[in-house]
Amino acid sequence: MLSTYLRTAWRNIVRGKLYSVLNLLGLATGMAVALLIGLWIHYQLSYDRFVPGYEQAYQVRFNYSDNGVIRNQAEVCLPLGDALKRDIPEVEHVAPAFDIGQAVMVVKDKRIYGDVVCAGEEFLRVFPLPLVTGDAATALQGPSPSIVLTEPMARSLFGKEDALNKTVRWGGDGTPLKVTAVVRELPRNSSFHFDYLIPFSNFAQNSWIKPALTNWNYAYYQLYVSLRPGAKAAGAEAKARLLVRQYAPESYATFHREAMFFPLKDWHLYTDFKDGQPQGGLIDYVRMFSIVGILVLLIACINFMNLSTARSERRAREVGVRKVMGSLRGQLILQFLVESLLMTTLAFLLSVALVQAVLPAFDALTGDAVRVPYGSGWFWLGIFSLVLLTGLLAGSRPAFFLSSFQPLKVLKGTMRIGKAASLPRKVLVVLQFTCSIALIISTIIVYQQIQYARNRPKGYDPNRLIVSRAHSDAFAAFKREAMESGVVSSVTRSANQQTDPLSQLTIDNWPGRLPNEPLSLAWNAVGDTDYFRTLRIGFTKGDNFKGNIAADSTSVIINETAVRRMRLKQPLNQYLDFSFSGTPHRLRIVGVVKDALTKDPFAAAEPAIFMYYPTAAWMYTMRLAPTVSTPTALAKLKAISEKYGPDYPFAYSFVDESYASKFATEMLIGRLAGVFAALAIFISCLGLFGLAAYTAEQRTREIGIRKVLGASVRQVLVLLSGDFILLVGISCLIAAPVAYYFLHQWLAGYYYRITISPLVFVAAAAVALVITAMTVGFQSVRSAMKNPVTALRSE
Repeated sequence: MLSTYLRTAWRNIVRGKLYSVLNLLGLATGMAVALLIGLWIHYQLSYDRFVPGYEQAYQVRFNYSDNGVIRNQAEVCLPLGDALKRDIPEVEHVAPAFDIGQAVMVVKDKRIYGDVVCAGEEFLRVFPLPLVTGDAATALQGPSPSIVLTEPMARSLFGKEDALNKTVRWGGDGTPLKVTAVVRELPRNSSFHFDYLIPFSNFAQNSWIKPALTNWNYAYYQLYVSLRPGAKAAGAEAKARLLVRQYAPESYATFHREAMFFPLKDWHLYTDFKDGQPQGGLIDYVRMFSIVGILVLLIACINFMNLSTARSERRAREVGVRKVMGSLRGQLILQFLVESLLMTTLAFLLSVALVQAVLPAFDALTGDAVRVPYGSGWFWLGIFSLVLLTGLLAGSRPAFFLSSFQPLKVLKGTMRIGKAASLPRKVLVVLQFTCSIALIISTIIVYQQIQYARNRPKGYDPNRLIVSRAHSDAFAAFKREAMESGVVSSVTRSANQQTDPLSQLTIDNWPGRLPNEPLSLAWNAVGDTDYFRTLRIGFTKGDNFKGNIAADSTSVIINETAVRRMRLKQPLNQYLDFSFSGTPHRLRIVGVVKDALTKDPFAAAEPAIFMYYPTAAWMYTMRLAPTVSTPTALAKLKAISEKYGPDYPFAYSFVDESYASKFATEMLIGRLAGVFAALAIFISCLGLFGLAAYTAEQRTREIGIRKVLGASVRQVLVLLSGDFILLVGISCLIAAPVAYYFLHQWLAGYYYRITISPLVFVAAAAVALVITAMTVGFQSVRSAMKNPVTALRSE
């Protein structure tokens, strides 16, 4: 029985070659899009799942009150770690950490920069990352100087030799560090980004860390915990929320800081917090593209339904004869469903080939490493379900519609099938084009939002700016020779880039402060007086630093937002009180600079503070001379840098590229939305092409008669194209408010955002109508140009 159904299905597929090809190509494209989106979503959801016990690993963060708004920060105070380990039995391991940034490690004549994380003794117990060699329990124990390398870095430094127990030197000071472990190369779907791990205890006695070990006000460090097997995070977190109130009541009275546990499994997906809880981030786009995948697959299924029911008149006599011969309706339904499933299976095989062919380009576009998991049983179970669901969905309407024909009417020729099927078919065309046009509108809005943020006033000029880490002791000599070379117009140094503040500085008191009013400012350390001139950040009031340690150590510069936040009508010569490195400071405001972007290009400028602190200013910022080519300037700077810092390779980055990287997620989403919108339109047009071809075929004699009676080609073109253009026009009217609603919600998440213009909807409608006219017009013109004698000679 099944073999008979399959043979019959195959004959019907071969008989209608054009429609079969259109169906196959449409379904294959839709399934390829759905499969590609599914693989991408699976990849995003798989982040950090390679870590054993990832379900019990958490980052401890602070929720705090900022002028009545609950905010969340990743930095916490170090005493909290001791309290968690001591007071909460659910907590098994605790590890503080902080990201030092880039540092150079030296082995013989090899000098390699890498990202350094200073990690607590139990870091590799909280996160049991796979090790090539070494013991996770002792690798980060102090106080002896030691280091943990990643596998790629170990290969770079030692080649094929075993790195365990070998020695590397830290930067220019030559501090020897013994390799105690090597972490296996981490997969790309990992939230861990480091090249070296240094024991936290090695730095614990430094003047800038030692005071923080016992001070609950110094919220500058990361803290990670793992819970015991079977322990519930909710219960542990409830106890952790009380610790600041218990051990630091004065600090709690000001900031109302409460600890919260942020699970490792959510780090990649949730980057936005609202009211102290993770609310959004990449997870929003994962959900959005889940819907997009379903919509594109639905569009492909609609094509199948429409083309199958449109050709129902050709199958009507077949159904009539089968019923006269004794076939039951259930058997006919099964026949048509088998036909649909066979077509879906063929489309799936083609879709896998398409996905495999485009994966390299897709990975290059997304920066991911998506793979088809052919060896996974869950994958094949999902694929079987997808093929079955798609086949049943695509074949359901043709099966039930065609099997309902009455054999007597069919065989007598009194049945008119086209009109009965036309209304549902038109509804489906409207539905698929509504989805496609909504995707076009979304693509335009995403692009406009990105461009709007990229072109916003930044408050500084990132063009021709480069940054490089080098030895700060040689800064004066480096700057003098770099300026004399003529390849740069300005050189300065600071602790961090403008768009990456060092940390948040807690201000204890300022003029007009309300009782227990909190205030944190984005802090950066400036190393010389040319910082604001180099970045082209203008002053609105006051003066720059003098370049004199004695004078500048008691001075501070703030931005306009900080002035507004502190409600200072006359900010100059006002004093700010805070503690830094364990020492109380009282600094005088000597200048106010214009607002410049800090971290988020879509957000308002943060209140910021700049201190004159040369010993913390490790990052050189240079503005290349406008008349010198970039390669020439870089070659000269490399030679000068290696002259004054031979142990520090000249590694640099362009500030404008670093700024552009802040749009990486939005740019990716925009590109993906554009690709999928184009594919949705392509699939929809395949359906229109098939329907137009069928309509022209059905109205061949009508067209012939009209031409004999004097109808022009243009009139025939309008006759055949009018209905389809009308349907797409209706789709535009439906898609516009639907897209507006969801895009308005999306834009609401950005402080700095565009206003949706009506022109966007007009442009999307114009694109859809032009594409429709071109698709349908080809078949219409072809039919209109035929000789009417050919159509009428049999009458």
